[in-house]
Amino acid sequence: MNPLGLPPSELGPRTFALVAGVEKYEISRHWNLRGPARDALRFARWLTGPGGVPPGHVRLLLSPLDDPDSLDWSASAGLEALRGTHRPATEANTKTVLFSELPACDGDLLVIFWAGHGYTEPLRGDLMLPSADARPGQILHLNLDSALRWWRTSLVRREIFRHQAALVDACRVDAPREARWNFGANDYGGGATVPGRRQFRLYASREGEAAKNDAERGAGRFTEELLAELGERPVREAVSGLADTARSIHRTFLDLRERGEGWQLPQFVVDRNWDASSFLDDDVPGLAPPAAGRLDQSAWDGLGELFADRDLPRCAHEAYLWAFKAAGCAAPARGGLPGDSLLEVVQDLDERHGGPGGMPLAVPFVRFLGEQGAAGDERWAVRARDWVRATRERLGLPALPPPPPPPRRTALHVRLETPPGGEDGFLARMWLRREATEHIWESEGEPVRLDAVRNAVVRQLALAAKALGAEAEAGRPSGAVERIEFHVPYELLDLDFDQWPVPRGPGGRSRPLGALYQVVVRCPQEREDSGAEWRGKWRWLWAQGGRHPEAVRVVADADAGDGLGMELGAGPAPACVLAHTRAGARTSAVVEAVLEGGVPVALWRRGPAPAGTDRAGADRAGADRAGAAQAASGGFAYAGAGRAVASGGGGGGGSAGGAGPGASAGDLLDLLVPAGEDGRPPDPGALDVLALPARVRAVRRAAAVAGAGAPGGDGRQPPGGDRLVLLWDDPDDTLTLRSLA
Repeated sequence: MNPLGLPPSELGPRTFALVAGVEKYEISRHWNLRGPARDALRFARWLTGPGGVPPGHVRLLLSPLDDPDSLDWSASAGLEALRGTHRPATEANTKTVLFSELPACDGDLLVIFWAGHGYTEPLRGDLMLPSADARPGQILHLNLDSALRWWRTSLVRREIFRHQAALVDACRVDAPREARWNFGANDYGGGATVPGRRQFRLYASREGEAAKNDAERGAGRFTEELLAELGERPVREAVSGLADTARSIHRTFLDLRERGEGWQLPQFVVDRNWDASSFLDDDVPGLAPPAAGRLDQSAWDGLGELFADRDLPRCAHEAYLWAFKAAGCAAPARGGLPGDSLLEVVQDLDERHGGPGGMPLAVPFVRFLGEQGAAGDERWAVRARDWVRATRERLGLPALPPPPPPPRRTALHVRLETPPGGEDGFLARMWLRREATEHIWESEGEPVRLDAVRNAVVRQLALAAKALGAEAEAGRPSGAVERIEFHVPYELLDLDFDQWPVPRGPGGRSRPLGALYQVVVRCPQEREDSGAEWRGKWRWLWAQGGRHPEAVRVVADADAGDGLGMELGAGPAPACVLAHTRAGARTSAVVEAVLEGGVPVALWRRGPAPAGTDRAGADRAGADRAGAAQAASGGFAYAGAGRAVASGGGGGGGSAGGAGPGASAGDLLDLLVPAGEDGRPPDPGALDVLALPARVRAVRRAAAVAGAGAPGGDGRQPPGGDRLVLLWDDPDDTLTLRSLA
């Protein structure tokens, strides 16, 4: 039986295809991924081999990471024939093939196979497939859904290509919203819809989900399963059985999911069969994803009272992710929360598929909140736990494991304050903060030089390591110092605390403080006028898990106007600013705007050391405070500070070393957001703001390693030490603002 109504012997020769594989993109090396070109080549081998499609009917577009000649073309005679006709997978070549060459052919079946990156357009959800010549500010791409709509119209002669199949091995995640990743709008229009023209679509993932690519093997998981199902079947048989192929692939991944092996694998969706009916999830017994239980009316009534006038707590995103884990199912790939209130989040959870146990996803969510989301409000926590207990008993739900405890962190806080009488040096005090706060050192009301502060920091770190090591030997968690937070006046924000040398190992060796610890600066004295915005942004950032697409804003020189502070403070987003500005007045203007707008997190590069400055610059008698701080910030910036920062996430080249005229506004982002395992590009939505202290430490450590290996480097003072400054003002972890005088 041939559901396409074509003579079996004619289907292969009357098939035409566009086969594309994109591994290398112009926009950034972070977009590159290994596998799609090889997947496209393997699919072309099946088409021109067992499929029976003449090589002249296949338009092959390839943009591999390596030279095309390095690919294996010897698998079949069909591939050898395509070797001389393939073209790069640019937008122009794609449009030429799809809208000029193939519509002019006399065929019955059109096959489109595409492997590479994929993003969904925010308004219509169209699948956008970036081409190899995608570049910053203009992501050239194929809008596949618009192209398929065009192919169903009278612009393609009515008597040809009555059947069309699109097979796509790409992610379907939301397109980045930052201006650097501008996709623009591609709508190819079309004529009148041709009745009876049928389309079959098989995508590697659902909307909002990522497709797995195995870079080591150079293969997409979807293509692996697809080719295994197609085997050695000819086109007429394979196309007639595409629905069965899709069911089999779907079953494979459901089995992996049930065995707990499919957490990072996509779920496969076929929208329609050849008869235009939905067949995969809804009407195939045993293949639908396991459905979670739903809340009953009593549960919703209780939540209405429990969540009334309750803001999103700091742990809301942690609770959201843990709900999926506790229920035994995969969380959505997109970062952030699905709503701005607790009831909106619960509504989202109640509409989702769950794990095999039938646990409503809202129940573990509320349990997490009852354990960790009510700091200082035990009465509300008891009400939340009572709701969980009553709902479980009424609906007959299984037991829930306890949520994981909050991570233990130990931080050393160092506060510096300008003496009220204008004396030389600074007033200083230190605290060690774990579960409780312990005051450990102060300058006794007398100003001290920065060298004395540095020596005290080194001494207190050694004492803390000794005390915490003793606790570890006694079998208790050691809670070793992880972060050092410098609370400083505005004029000292640019001081290079992270480059303070700390003794390390034998022979008098020292290492930069920022390579050993997370080092951040804080500016509590400048938060009084923007306290409401500051606290609101911080709580919103935590509630969103630090990864909301709007959480980060990259600010360049052109943005640093007088109104920037008011603009930044207008709403909860952004909560983090990356200041990609030239050192000096522009950077200072952005930092001032950050403080005015209540932005709690900011990252910038300090300027190179002024000529002739030294470590004691900030302590010179009679020096202007701002000038002294500038001298101090240069005092630890070793010679050659303009050299690029080397880092695992994007160092190398000139981009990381300075924000000169030739640098792009995304360089800081490239540095901080390493490409994912599937090669997806860095974008603000991919930046985990809450992980910035650890990420910046990794960059500083890489810079120290690069400096130690550079000519003249001695492992103690890296000549190319990085110049990143991280402002990290946590209002939930703020020490007293009482003057130290």
